[in-house]
Amino acid sequence: MKNFRWAAAFLCVIFLSVFTQAQVTVHKMINVGYVYQNQSFAEVGGKLLFLKSDDVIYRLGASALMGSANSEFAIMPKVNADILLNFEKNVDFKHSYYFLAGFEATNKYVAPKVGVSLFGILDLTGGYALQMGDAKLNGKELKGLNINFTLNIPTAFLHDMLK
Repeated sequence: MKNFRWAAAFLCVIFLSVFTQAQVTVHKMINVGYVYQNQSFAEVGGKLLFLKSDDVIYRLGASALMGSANSEFAIMPKVNADILLNFEKNVDFKHSYYFLAGFEATNKYVAPKVGVSLFGILDLTGGYALQMGDAKLNGKELKGLNINFTLNIPTAFLHDMLK
């Protein structure tokens, strides 16, 4: 748990140092998705999207993973940090996808991940999770292949739809 705190503090310092040099726009998003981590989980949470230009986008999020492990319902907290990259200039259609690199952590595992994002809204990522110590969820190990499919819904979009 001590290593998790140091990793989280390090990520916060890196992200905050990037934003001290320029004006950054912050957008709130709600995310829902599916996570496979040696077990299937539904994911519900929120993210903050930090935007200076649309070439490089930073996201920080927190969510809850909910699923059944060894026939028992379980909920795990999850934090994640992503960087979305696309350096195509003056080409609107090619600028609709981003390459994604990120990191996610729960109280049971940590997982670096890579993938693609369509408009920064629909994400497909994969990685490899490393179990934290001997932490298990209802007796089940959560190390190995990590696959995420996430839909990020901007709250401004929801606000406009409900008017």
